[in-house]
Amino acid sequence: MVVENTIDTFDSPPEERIGKEKYETDQMWIYMGPQHPFSHGLWTLKVRVDGEIVTDAEPVIGYLHRGWEKEAENRTYPKIIPMADRLCYSASMTYTHLYCMTVEKALGIEVPEKAKYIRIVADEICRIQSHLMWLAAVGTDLGNLTIFLWGMREREYWLDLNVRLCGQRMTTNYPRIGGVRNDTTDIFDRDVMRCTERFEKALWDIINMIDTNSIYVSRMKGISYLTREQCANLGITGPAMRGCGVDFDLRRDDPYDNYEHIDFEVPVLKEGDTYARYMVRIEEMFQSCEIIRQAVRKINALGKNAPYRLKVPSKVPAGKTFCKLEDPRGESLMYLISDGTDKPFRLKVRAPLFTNISASRPMVKGVRVADVPAVMAMIDVCMGETDR
Repeated sequence: MVVENTIDTFDSPPEERIGKEKYETDQMWIYMGPQHPFSHGLWTLKVRVDGEIVTDAEPVIGYLHRGWEKEAENRTYPKIIPMADRLCYSASMTYTHLYCMTVEKALGIEVPEKAKYIRIVADEICRIQSHLMWLAAVGTDLGNLTIFLWGMREREYWLDLNVRLCGQRMTTNYPRIGGVRNDTTDIFDRDVMRCTERFEKALWDIINMIDTNSIYVSRMKGISYLTREQCANLGITGPAMRGCGVDFDLRRDDPYDNYEHIDFEVPVLKEGDTYARYMVRIEEMFQSCEIIRQAVRKINALGKNAPYRLKVPSKVPAGKTFCKLEDPRGESLMYLISDGTDKPFRLKVRAPLFTNISASRPMVKGVRVADVPAVMAMIDVCMGETDR
């Protein structure tokens, strides 16, 4: 029974909204997960509700913990590459790239120019197909099956490019310590340019379909506001952070490989609500297309005979190395302690989703229970990298 409701819209921040809707019911905890359509993986979100309004939340993770970091200590450096692929099935290329960069930094080697640009192309293909997987999942979460079908259809074209590049669709096992496994194929540049041009038109079709669906858009607008200060204190990174007005992207502000030679824009929106975090990912796909075009031109300018891989020693000098990369979901980091052997003494991974999921409480506090899937979908949950 509602005794007071002074809320006309949900434009007010959650901290102001809490307490304005009062129900004559006892507050209770609802367990969403570990098997739940919204979760996109094996985890649980406990939410305490006052009527329909979420007043508290607690994420429970760890169901997929498999001792990834401990297993890495018992394998030689090259044999960890396929394991890095499996940290996240939709961001396998970026995690393998990050691992190889970390070992290369410990070895003190500089990979060939061609390998750097090939890695940029591979990373941006990975980013687009990962964002399309997220877009398809958001479609089903918010009740639009057509978005799921169109998003998965477009993703197939990018996965086909992975096949043309290295023979694999998802767990590609492509980057190597010292470069990449193989050079680009003869018609790869033609195929990737065609795919890019086609995709930009198809993405506008998807955007037009979404923008004309007022029910779909209204489920994202005006909920789950986060400020720049909250993002900093919670450790949120990636598109979720840039949707809250933080203008920072590792590819531009702390570039690795040859991103400093690529001209692109970093999408940033100041609104800070769920819809802003959604729009940042959409715009990032356009920017990834532009990055791919420029990187492919750089590869062609270097010529077919340019080296794409170096021979590296099997043993890494003793020391500590830290490396980071802009993953589709945020900043991924690896911390390596080497002891001079051919195996790491310690290899620590910092997944962006671990901190983003830890921010569940302020993200869902003040929204309705029915809004929780829309809010949590915008951090693009992947539990494989979170639990490891």
